[in-house]
Amino acid sequence: MDTNKTFFAHEPAVIDDGCKIVKGIKIWHFSHIMSNCTIGDGCNIGQNVVVSSQVVLGNNVKVQNNVSIYRGVICEDDVFLGPSMVFTNVINPRSAIKRQNEYLSTVVKKGASIGANATIICSNNIREYAFIGAGAVVTIEVQPCWKSIKTNRLD
Repeated sequence: MDTNKTFFAHEPAVIDDGCKIVKGIKIWHFSHIMSNCTIGDGCNIGQNVVVSSQVVLGNNVKVQNNVSIYRGVICEDDVFLGPSMVFTNVINPRSAIKRQNEYLSTVVKKGASIGANATIICSNNIREYAFIGAGAVVTIEVQPCWKSIKTNRLD
């Protein structure tokens, strides 16, 4: 782990070796930050969060409690991940078949917000400032939502 003591990690959080973690980050109770992931400036990782190997979180990403971010996910700056939302990384998982060579990536672009309990099926990218409602299951690419950033309203 690249640590220069400029971030906060609650004692029961687990941070594996080989992570790139920079300043101003908070990592709360029972979260697991796996090796070879990158977490940008000013991120807040809630409790009971899994950030898998090779995940990239940009600056100021807010990850609420109980979120699972699996390998292949890239979140750009200012992304919001709501409570208990999850990303997938393989289309057809099977317990008895190893699929690591089939993982697909998902990119969440700058300023996007994903609501509580949403599920993002892998390879469906989320565009700039998109807003995904609570409980959604995303099976297609989500287009940008410029109006919401300008007016803070969707209507």
